[in-house]
Amino acid sequence: MTSNENATATPASTSGTFAIGGDLTVNRLGFGTMQLTGPGVWGDPADRSAAIAVLRRAVELGVNLIDTADAYGPFVTDALIREALHPYADGVAIATKVGFTRQGPNQWTPVGRPEYLRQQTELNLRHLGVDRIDLLQLHRIDPKVPLEDQIGELAALQSEGKVRHIGLSEVTVDDVVAARAVAPIVSVQNLFNLTNRSASELLDYSAAEGIAFIPWFPLATGALSREGSPLAKLAAAHGSTPSQLALAWLLHRSPVMLPIPGTSSVAHLEENVDAARIHLSPEEFEALDALS
Repeated sequence: MTSNENATATPASTSGTFAIGGDLTVNRLGFGTMQLTGPGVWGDPADRSAAIAVLRRAVELGVNLIDTADAYGPFVTDALIREALHPYADGVAIATKVGFTRQGPNQWTPVGRPEYLRQQTELNLRHLGVDRIDLLQLHRIDPKVPLEDQIGELAALQSEGKVRHIGLSEVTVDDVVAARAVAPIVSVQNLFNLTNRSASELLDYSAAEGIAFIPWFPLATGALSREGSPLAKLAAAHGSTPSQLALAWLLHRSPVMLPIPGTSSVAHLEENVDAARIHLSPEEFEALDALS
Protein backbone atom coordinates (compact mmCIF):
# COMPACT_ATOMS: atom_id res chain seq x y z
CA MET A 1 0.00 0.00 0.00
CA THR A 2 1.39 3.41 -0.94
CA SER A 3 1.59 6.33 1.50
CA ASN A 4 -1.23 8.05 -0.38
CA GLU A 5 -3.40 4.96 -0.05
CA ASN A 6 -2.58 4.84 3.66
CA ALA A 7 -3.75 8.43 4.00
CA THR A 8 -7.13 7.71 2.45
CA ALA A 9 -7.75 4.21 3.82
CA THR A 10 -10.59 3.82 6.28
CA PRO A 11 -10.32 1.59 9.37
CA ALA A 12 -12.77 -0.98 7.98
CA SER A 13 -10.86 -1.24 4.71
CA THR A 14 -7.87 -2.66 6.57
CA SER A 15 -9.93 -5.81 7.11
CA GLY A 16 -9.56 -6.62 3.40
CA THR A 17 -12.31 -7.22 0.89
CA PHE A 18 -14.47 -10.08 -0.30
CA ALA A 19 -16.61 -10.29 -3.43
CA ILE A 20 -19.95 -11.79 -2.40
CA GLY A 21 -21.26 -13.83 -5.30
CA GLY A 22 -18.16 -12.79 -7.24
CA ASP A 23 -19.40 -9.27 -7.97
CA LEU A 24 -20.55 -7.60 -4.72
CA THR A 25 -17.27 -6.41 -3.21
CA VAL A 26 -17.37 -5.29 0.42
CA ASN A 27 -14.92 -4.66 3.23
CA ARG A 28 -14.82 -7.81 5.32
CA LEU A 29 -15.70 -6.12 8.61
CA GLY A 30 -19.36 -5.16 8.42
CA PHE A 31 -22.08 -4.00 10.81
CA GLY A 32 -25.10 -5.85 12.18
CA THR A 33 -28.12 -3.76 13.14
CA MET A 34 -30.02 -6.03 15.53
CA GLN A 35 -28.88 -4.10 18.62
CA LEU A 36 -30.42 -0.89 17.26
CA THR A 37 -33.89 -2.00 18.35
CA GLY A 38 -35.69 -2.08 21.68
CA PRO A 39 -35.38 -4.87 24.29
CA GLY A 40 -35.97 -8.34 22.90
CA VAL A 41 -35.31 -7.02 19.38
CA TRP A 42 -38.75 -5.47 19.62
CA GLY A 43 -39.79 -1.88 18.98
CA ASP A 44 -37.82 1.31 18.59
CA PRO A 45 -34.46 2.08 20.20
CA ALA A 46 -34.40 4.12 23.41
CA ASP A 47 -32.40 6.80 21.58
CA ARG A 48 -33.24 7.05 17.88
CA SER A 49 -30.74 9.82 17.20
CA ALA A 50 -27.95 7.69 18.70
CA ALA A 51 -28.90 4.78 16.43
CA ILE A 52 -28.80 7.05 13.40
CA ALA A 53 -25.38 8.34 14.50
CA VAL A 54 -24.03 4.79 14.78
CA LEU A 55 -25.10 3.92 11.23
CA ARG A 56 -23.64 7.09 9.76
CA ARG A 57 -20.39 6.65 11.68
CA ALA A 58 -20.11 3.05 10.49
CA VAL A 59 -20.12 4.17 6.86
CA GLU A 60 -17.64 6.96 7.65
CA LEU A 61 -15.30 4.31 9.05
CA GLY A 62 -15.49 2.38 5.79
CA VAL A 63 -18.10 -0.21 6.73
CA ASN A 64 -20.00 -0.97 3.53
CA LEU A 65 -21.85 -4.18 4.44
CA ILE A 66 -24.89 -3.40 6.58
CA ASP A 67 -26.85 -6.42 7.79
CA THR A 68 -30.50 -6.09 8.76
CA ALA A 69 -33.72 -8.13 8.73
CA ASP A 70 -37.42 -7.47 8.41
CA ALA A 71 -37.83 -9.19 11.81
CA TYR A 72 -35.66 -6.66 13.66
CA GLY A 73 -38.24 -4.52 15.37
CA PRO A 74 -39.95 -5.66 13.13
CA PHE A 75 -38.87 -3.30 10.33
CA VAL A 76 -37.32 -0.89 12.83
CA THR A 77 -33.75 -1.29 11.57
CA ASP A 78 -34.84 -0.95 7.94
CA ALA A 79 -36.38 2.43 8.76
CA LEU A 80 -33.27 3.52 10.66
CA ILE A 81 -31.00 2.53 7.79
CA ARG A 82 -33.09 4.47 5.31
CA GLU A 83 -33.23 7.57 7.52
CA ALA A 84 -29.51 7.48 8.22
CA LEU A 85 -28.06 6.48 4.86
CA HIS A 86 -30.53 7.00 2.00
CA PRO A 87 -29.65 7.81 -0.74
CA TYR A 88 -27.03 5.15 -0.29
CA ALA A 89 -23.43 5.91 -1.16
CA ASP A 90 -21.83 3.95 -3.98
CA GLY A 91 -20.44 0.70 -2.69
CA VAL A 92 -22.71 0.40 0.36
CA ALA A 93 -24.36 -3.03 0.30
CA ILE A 94 -27.40 -3.88 2.39
CA ALA A 95 -28.08 -7.49 3.33
CA THR A 96 -31.48 -8.34 4.77
CA LYS A 97 -33.40 -11.45 5.75
CA VAL A 98 -36.91 -12.86 5.48
CA GLY A 99 -38.56 -15.93 6.98
CA PHE A 100 -39.31 -15.08 10.61
CA THR A 101 -42.54 -13.80 12.12
CA ARG A 102 -42.56 -11.88 15.40
CA GLN A 103 -45.24 -12.19 18.07
CA GLY A 104 -43.48 -10.08 20.70
CA PRO A 105 -40.11 -9.48 22.40
CA ASN A 106 -37.70 -12.43 22.01
CA GLN A 107 -40.32 -14.41 20.08
CA TRP A 108 -39.29 -15.78 16.67
CA THR A 109 -41.35 -18.19 14.55
CA PRO A 110 -40.10 -19.32 11.13
CA VAL A 111 -42.56 -19.06 8.26
CA GLY A 112 -41.30 -20.07 4.84
CA ARG A 113 -44.46 -20.09 2.79
CA PRO A 114 -43.61 -18.62 -0.62
CA GLU A 115 -46.32 -15.94 -0.43
CA TYR A 116 -45.00 -14.77 2.94
CA LEU A 117 -41.39 -14.64 1.74
CA ARG A 118 -42.50 -12.60 -1.27
CA GLN A 119 -44.59 -10.24 0.86
CA GLN A 120 -41.69 -9.60 3.25
CA THR A 121 -39.25 -9.07 0.40
CA GLU A 122 -41.55 -6.48 -1.15
CA LEU A 123 -41.85 -4.73 2.22
CA ASN A 124 -38.06 -4.76 2.64
CA LEU A 125 -37.70 -3.10 -0.75
CA ARG A 126 -40.21 -0.42 0.22
CA HIS A 127 -38.88 0.21 3.71
CA LEU A 128 -35.23 0.34 2.62
CA GLY A 129 -36.06 2.51 -0.38
CA VAL A 130 -34.34 0.31 -2.96
CA ASP A 131 -35.34 -1.35 -6.21
CA ARG A 132 -33.16 -4.40 -5.61
CA ILE A 133 -31.88 -6.09 -2.44
CA ASP A 134 -28.14 -6.74 -2.61
CA LEU A 135 -28.25 -9.90 -0.49
CA LEU A 136 -31.49 -11.56 0.61
CA GLN A 137 -31.01 -14.28 3.21
CA LEU A 138 -33.52 -16.87 4.32
CA HIS A 139 -33.52 -16.16 8.07
CA ARG A 140 -34.40 -19.76 8.92
CA ILE A 141 -35.49 -22.76 6.91
CA ASP A 142 -39.11 -23.52 7.77
CA PRO A 143 -39.33 -27.30 8.37
CA LYS A 144 -43.03 -27.22 7.48
CA VAL A 145 -42.41 -26.02 3.91
CA PRO A 146 -40.38 -27.86 1.25
CA LEU A 147 -36.95 -26.25 0.93
CA GLU A 148 -37.28 -26.10 -2.84
CA ASP A 149 -40.42 -23.98 -2.46
CA GLN A 150 -38.68 -21.52 -0.12
CA ILE A 151 -35.52 -21.17 -2.20
CA GLY A 152 -37.54 -21.30 -5.39
CA GLU A 153 -39.50 -18.21 -4.37
CA LEU A 154 -36.30 -16.29 -3.60
CA ALA A 155 -34.95 -17.41 -6.98
CA ALA A 156 -38.13 -16.14 -8.65
CA LEU A 157 -37.65 -12.75 -6.98
CA GLN A 158 -34.06 -12.81 -8.20
CA SER A 159 -35.14 -13.52 -11.77
CA GLU A 160 -37.51 -10.55 -11.53
CA GLY A 161 -34.59 -8.27 -10.67
CA LYS A 162 -35.71 -7.63 -7.09
CA VAL A 163 -32.87 -9.60 -5.49
CA ARG A 164 -29.22 -9.61 -6.49
CA HIS A 165 -27.92 -12.54 -4.42
CA ILE A 166 -29.38 -15.22 -2.15
CA GLY A 167 -28.01 -16.38 1.20
CA LEU A 168 -28.99 -18.66 4.08
CA SER A 169 -28.89 -18.38 7.87
CA GLU A 170 -28.34 -21.05 10.55
CA VAL A 171 -27.88 -23.98 8.22
CA THR A 172 -25.81 -27.13 7.80
CA VAL A 173 -23.62 -28.15 4.90
CA ASP A 174 -26.37 -30.51 3.74
CA ASP A 175 -28.86 -27.61 3.79
CA VAL A 176 -26.59 -25.51 1.59
CA VAL A 177 -26.01 -28.36 -0.86
CA ALA A 178 -29.77 -28.91 -1.14
CA ALA A 179 -30.46 -25.20 -1.59
CA ARG A 180 -27.76 -24.87 -4.24
CA ALA A 181 -29.58 -27.48 -6.29
CA VAL A 182 -32.39 -24.91 -6.59
CA ALA A 183 -30.51 -21.60 -6.87
CA PRO A 184 -27.01 -20.15 -6.43
CA ILE A 185 -26.23 -19.55 -2.74
CA VAL A 186 -23.52 -16.95 -2.11
CA SER A 187 -23.50 -16.60 1.69
CA VAL A 188 -24.31 -18.30 4.96
CA GLN A 189 -24.86 -16.66 8.33
CA ASN A 190 -24.34 -18.88 11.39
CA LEU A 191 -23.41 -18.49 15.02
CA PHE A 192 -19.61 -18.58 15.21
CA ASN A 193 -17.08 -17.00 17.56
CA LEU A 194 -14.01 -17.73 19.64
CA THR A 195 -16.05 -19.72 22.19
CA ASN A 196 -18.54 -21.41 19.84
CA ARG A 197 -17.14 -23.04 16.72
CA SER A 198 -19.93 -25.52 16.08
CA ALA A 199 -20.21 -24.28 12.49
CA SER A 200 -16.56 -25.06 11.64
CA GLU A 201 -17.54 -27.68 9.07
CA LEU A 202 -19.80 -25.15 7.34
CA LEU A 203 -17.02 -22.55 7.42
CA ASP A 204 -14.57 -24.96 5.80
CA TYR A 205 -17.15 -25.87 3.15
CA SER A 206 -17.83 -22.19 2.49
CA ALA A 207 -14.14 -21.44 2.09
CA ALA A 208 -13.73 -24.30 -0.38
CA GLU A 209 -16.75 -23.13 -2.38
CA GLY A 210 -16.07 -19.37 -2.25
CA ILE A 211 -19.22 -18.72 -0.19
CA ALA A 212 -19.21 -15.79 2.23
CA PHE A 213 -19.45 -16.83 5.89
CA ILE A 214 -21.12 -14.15 8.04
CA PRO A 215 -20.74 -15.04 11.74
CA TRP A 216 -23.37 -13.63 14.07
CA PHE A 217 -22.63 -12.99 17.75
CA PRO A 218 -18.93 -12.63 16.79
CA LEU A 219 -17.78 -10.85 19.97
CA ALA A 220 -18.48 -13.59 22.51
CA THR A 221 -15.44 -14.29 24.69
CA GLY A 222 -17.03 -15.43 27.95
CA ALA A 223 -14.65 -16.78 30.56
CA LEU A 224 -11.79 -16.60 28.04
CA SER A 225 -11.49 -12.86 28.75
CA ARG A 226 -11.21 -13.16 32.54
CA GLU A 227 -8.29 -11.33 34.14
CA GLY A 228 -5.04 -13.21 33.69
CA SER A 229 -6.38 -15.49 30.95
CA PRO A 230 -4.30 -16.07 27.78
CA LEU A 231 -6.78 -13.98 25.80
CA ALA A 232 -6.60 -11.09 28.27
CA LYS A 233 -2.79 -11.23 28.33
CA LEU A 234 -2.50 -11.23 24.54
CA ALA A 235 -5.02 -8.39 24.30
CA ALA A 236 -2.98 -6.36 26.78
CA ALA A 237 0.17 -7.02 24.76
CA HIS A 238 -1.59 -5.63 21.69
CA GLY A 239 -3.05 -2.69 23.60
CA SER A 240 -6.48 -3.96 22.63
CA THR A 241 -9.56 -5.43 24.29
CA PRO A 242 -10.41 -9.15 24.35
CA SER A 243 -13.37 -8.45 22.06
CA GLN A 244 -11.12 -6.72 19.52
CA LEU A 245 -8.81 -9.71 19.58
CA ALA A 246 -11.78 -12.03 19.09
CA LEU A 247 -12.69 -10.08 15.95
CA ALA A 248 -9.08 -10.12 14.75
CA TRP A 249 -9.05 -13.90 15.21
CA LEU A 250 -12.20 -14.23 13.09
CA LEU A 251 -10.72 -12.12 10.30
CA HIS A 252 -7.57 -14.24 10.34
CA ARG A 253 -9.49 -17.51 10.57
CA SER A 254 -10.66 -17.51 6.95
CA PRO A 255 -10.63 -15.18 3.93
CA VAL A 256 -14.38 -15.78 3.46
CA MET A 257 -15.19 -14.58 7.00
CA LEU A 258 -17.29 -11.39 7.15
CA PRO A 259 -17.94 -10.49 10.81
CA ILE A 260 -20.83 -8.09 11.49
CA PRO A 261 -20.45 -6.95 15.11
CA GLY A 262 -23.34 -4.80 16.25
CA THR A 263 -23.68 -2.10 18.86
CA SER A 264 -25.83 0.91 19.74
CA SER A 265 -22.81 3.00 20.79
CA VAL A 266 -20.56 5.04 18.52
CA ALA A 267 -17.62 4.54 20.89
CA HIS A 268 -18.10 0.77 20.87
CA LEU A 269 -18.50 0.81 17.09
CA GLU A 270 -15.18 2.61 16.69
CA GLU A 271 -13.53 0.10 19.03
CA ASN A 272 -14.92 -2.82 17.02
CA VAL A 273 -13.82 -1.42 13.68
CA ASP A 274 -10.34 -0.75 15.05
CA ALA A 275 -9.97 -4.50 15.45
CA ALA A 276 -9.37 -4.64 11.69
CA ARG A 277 -5.99 -3.01 12.29
CA ILE A 278 -4.73 -5.80 14.55
CA HIS A 279 -2.16 -8.07 12.93
CA LEU A 280 -1.76 -11.48 14.50
CA SER A 281 1.47 -13.40 14.09
CA PRO A 282 1.10 -17.09 13.19
CA GLU A 283 2.05 -17.95 16.77
CA GLU A 284 -0.57 -15.57 18.21
CA PHE A 285 -3.26 -16.93 15.92
CA GLU A 286 -2.43 -20.49 16.92
CA ALA A 287 -2.53 -19.52 20.61
CA LEU A 288 -6.00 -18.03 20.17
CA ASP A 289 -7.14 -20.94 18.03
CA ALA A 290 -6.18 -23.32 20.83
CA LEU A 291 -8.51 -21.56 23.29
CA SER A 292 -11.94 -23.03 23.91
